[in-house]
Amino acid sequence: MLDYPALAALSEIARRGSFEAAAHALGITQSAVSQRIKLLEARMGQVLLDRGPPVVTTEAGRRLVAHHDQVRLLEAGLATDKPDPSQRPFIRIAINADSLATWAIAALPQAPGLLDLVIDDQDHAGRWLRAGLVSAAITAEPGPVAGCDSYPLGSMIYLAVASPGYIARHFPDGATAQALANAPALTFNSKDGLQDRWVRQVTGKRIALPSHMIPSSEAFAQATRLGMGWGMNPQVLIASDLRAGRLAELLPDAPLPVPLYWQVARIMAPSLAPLTRAIRRAAREALQTL
Repeated sequence: MLDYPALAALSEIARRGSFEAAAHALGITQSAVSQRIKLLEARMGQVLLDRGPPVVTTEAGRRLVAHHDQVRLLEAGLATDKPDPSQRPFIRIAINADSLATWAIAALPQAPGLLDLVIDDQDHAGRWLRAGLVSAAITAEPGPVAGCDSYPLGSMIYLAVASPGYIARHFPDGATAQALANAPALTFNSKDGLQDRWVRQVTGKRIALPSHMIPSSEAFAQATRLGMGWGMNPQVLIASDLRAGRLAELLPDAPLPVPLYWQVARIMAPSLAPLTRAIRRAAREALQTL
């Protein structure tokens, strides 16, 4: 039998980053929090926290936090009394940065608890579900992941764009393989394969792209406007830039559609039903039908 007060302490430390902040949130002393964690680690036979600084959970600790959060969410769904604001469950969801920056944010107020968002590439979000570390995710794989329900959301359309001045300097003869090998690109992070996929789509070649790493959707778009490089931007995010001429496509009529799916752990599906409906509704309004 797991010690749920100890799991609550572990969960608060994971989110607040210190024993002191967790103690304040739980209304107990810091020494009481330390004792709970000590006993929990002894019972589990594993280290659950890297004491840092900063204090972070180990892989085993993350799994326990996810379990605690899912139990709290299930309990909240079973409650018949008016919810206690101090007992709101945490809901951990994996979501890609571009969806969060554009269409998905409109759905998140329907979450039946406090959100803990994991920002990860849509091609990698499924691993969070497989590990049991999130209750739902927006993924690029149709799935379903084992134990999950999968809902097609639509395709996010990405366009290879740059500022007109950048295109004139680096692509005077068009987006040729040679020009792409020399022109600085923009990449969100090491997991971002969109630029490479588009290059293979239009050239049939795998090219090692020189690239700036910019891990922010808004900053990525702004860097494109400023002529730092070319990059794959969501059409919905840069539509006004295209109309105003601040950005232009490297190749007309060469979009890269990325299918997206909402996957939710089946055991959590009833509790997350309002959020699922909101996600699907927001997707219908913003994404291209699959």
